Amino acid sequence: MDPISIALLAALAGGFGGEAGRQVWVSLRDLVRRPLNRSDGAPALPAVSSGEVELTALVQAPDETEHAQALSTALAVRAAVDPDFASALGTWAEQAHRVDAMRSGVSNEISGGTQYGPVLQGLNYSQLTFNAAPAPADQGGAVEGLDSEGEQ
Repeated sequence: MDPISIALLAALAGGFGGEAGRQVWVSLRDLVRRPLNRSDGAPALPAVSSGEVELTALVQAPDETEHAQALSTALAVRAAVDPDFASALGTWAEQAHRVDAMRSGVSNEISGGTQYGPVLQGLNYSQLTFNAAPAPADQGGAVEGLDSEGEQ
């Protein structure tokens, strides 16, 4: 399993995402509090952190990237020794990424037929030109075919 993004953990701890972000954070807290299980049925390894200490530290200081890194590491190690936790963490990560996508305000969706010409998906584009005809010469602010008030 890929490590959980440090930036995402810090943002969640800092309260981004409104109610959806809060719910994702609470679900992570509940997940971390589940008992640690080893795949072979043996007792939990005392050297493996549940992640609760790291989670608490990050809540107390969400701007400290070291706390987010420690939590990400604890989650990855725990997922490596507990397959049930790894599965639940993967599900949690999908939910967290959806909330993170909502936070950015970008929705990359194309539907409704055929698009003729370039289609860009992303955020914050400016000064792009795609084989466009040159702009008409400035005629005192009026666009050809329209008067100064924008009427034909």
